[in-house]
Amino acid sequence: MTRMTSLTSPFLLGFDEFERALERVAKTASDGYPPYNIERLAPNEAEPERLRITLAVAGFTRDQLEVTLEEKQLLIRGRQTDDKSRVYLHRGIAARQFQRSFLLVDGMEVLGADLSNGLLSVDLARPEPDRIIRKIAILERD
Repeated sequence: MTRMTSLTSPFLLGFDEFERALERVAKTASDGYPPYNIERLAPNEAEPERLRITLAVAGFTRDQLEVTLEEKQLLIRGRQTDDKSRVYLHRGIAARQFQRSFLLVDGMEVLGADLSNGLLSVDLARPEPDRIIRKIAILERD
């Protein structure tokens, strides 16, 4: 039995990868930790328009965080381990692990990452693509 989706229109050709990307995003969107913001930064003389992803990672050190780009997916991981030498009377802050992923469009560049005051910021930019217009020759066959 063939599965019908909104992207199975005969006018949408080659959108299979896009549909798989949407399914991947839907699976990972349910986890709310750590909270994050995505903001658009206006262009200036030195830099093009950028996007900034900011995650609240209080309690994580730079060594406990990892930002990687795997194909078109930006992965941000945090790993904390319990300090066995400490004795807690109350433990309200748990040592946690997380993985947050963002699917990037073709051409998106990761400019860098910065950790300051418990906030991890990752800057992204997408250079303006050249507009390509190509005329297709029509062959005549009898």
